[in-house]
Amino acid sequence: MTMMDAGCARADFLNLWGRKHPIRLEAVRVENQKTEWKRQWRDDFLKAICGLANAQGGTLEIGRDDKGAVAGIENAKELLKELPNTVRHALGIVPSVELRDEDGKHYIAVSIVASGTPVSFRGRHYIRSGSTTQELEGSELANFILRRLGKTWDGMAIPNIKISDLDTSALRTFREKALASERLQKADLEMSDEALLDSLSLLENGELSRAAILLFHHNPEKFVFGAFVKVGYFESGAELVYQDEFHGSLIVVADQIVETICRKYFKGIISYEGVLRVTDYPVPRPALREAIFNAIVHRDYATGVPIQIKVFPSCVTVFNDGRLPEDWTIDNLLKKHRSRPYNPKIAYAFYRAGFIETWGRGIERITTACREAGKPDPVFEASPSEVSVTFFFGEGIGENAGEGIGENAGEGIGENAGESSEESIGVRENAGECIGENTGDCIGENTGDCIGESEIQSKILRLMQSKPAISAKAIADEIGIAQRNVEAHIQSMKKAKLVRRVGPAKGGYWRVKRSGK
Repeated sequence: MTMMDAGCARADFLNLWGRKHPIRLEAVRVENQKTEWKRQWRDDFLKAICGLANAQGGTLEIGRDDKGAVAGIENAKELLKELPNTVRHALGIVPSVELRDEDGKHYIAVSIVASGTPVSFRGRHYIRSGSTTQELEGSELANFILRRLGKTWDGMAIPNIKISDLDTSALRTFREKALASERLQKADLEMSDEALLDSLSLLENGELSRAAILLFHHNPEKFVFGAFVKVGYFESGAELVYQDEFHGSLIVVADQIVETICRKYFKGIISYEGVLRVTDYPVPRPALREAIFNAIVHRDYATGVPIQIKVFPSCVTVFNDGRLPEDWTIDNLLKKHRSRPYNPKIAYAFYRAGFIETWGRGIERITTACREAGKPDPVFEASPSEVSVTFFFGEGIGENAGEGIGENAGEGIGENAGESSEESIGVRENAGECIGENTGDCIGENTGDCIGESEIQSKILRLMQSKPAISAKAIADEIGIAQRNVEAHIQSMKKAKLVRRVGPAKGGYWRVKRSGK
């Protein structure tokens, strides 16, 4: 019998065995954005129905336990009659209520479609987020109601401000950049300021919108508290060495922020390509620029918390008070997606100025720029009230991180560069410590400093240092051994406290420990 014959015979046997012994694959049930389970009905569960209506809609299933198994429900027929009226009287919406059967047990499914207008329960608004129901308060509630009414925060008018109150230099800068980007024609730029603002959709019933003030007023903080950007250099941990703040119109300060960080906070490595001088920064300039401009466009300005950029010896993190769209997770952000700016009016002006695209490719462009420059992939994180991106400096660049950085501190790139006040730091007490107390103690250092590792482990550690977000599979591919062997080495190094994982499997990164630390 040939090997082919033996293989065919084995396949025939398995096929016959499979028909006689069918394998049942049961779907794994989980609560999610559109599904919630309750063992019995209580009127307090109207919050959950309210949350579903204010999000994407969904179904509340009554009679399932917390694992999704049907436990049955005794008063099913009574609830079938009462629930439609209960929901309608409490929430002002009419649900679909069905009696269903599974494995001989009854349960009730209350289905709700997404509401086009805000839905409240006892004067409070709730929204479904992931598999939980959250109450909306403060700026989150205000923005939610505005969006349900077809409005946005940055599109609302601020009365009693004249176009003549705007910064003429900011308007001139916009015209120059828009012309250079070829997103406005020369004839368009010769129009009056009022016509220009109207073409950018920055006027609301003849009044200047919040976006217009943020983009073109010389002192937008007079109308929007906290509308500035702060940059700080920190030694290991949270010790502030120096900082800069950027105040004024967003159109003017946007490029100033990038220029200041590159010249004052980063130590560039200079080389020459022929007669052309080339500066290699720890973070590729296009990636840094895209991250900062994205933070400006997507920030929730209603919170009053400025954008914060923290530079450490081994990484830099851009913190932004903002949130993902209500039906998104960090995974949606990292995949291909359409553009959904939090501040569409500001985003449109930035697009016309040539600062950004409008295709939802910002994250892709940041990651691509890092990879093309041979830098580690950035790490993106999101919480209900904050989005951040961390750039790691990678192998070699961090070895002498901090030496020479800030040598020209105070030279003042831009009107407000160099303004420093240590007291103003601390809007979030310890926000931004990239990797814990000793941030920067190890990433970018020489792997040889680590003790007790084998040759394979040494290779793994080097990869983790140069690519902190690298996966076990990618390490296996690089080294040329099985993934399970890589995972075994990692577990061994974790026990020896040579390495630890920070964050989840997806979106997290490695921290390598040096000897003596």
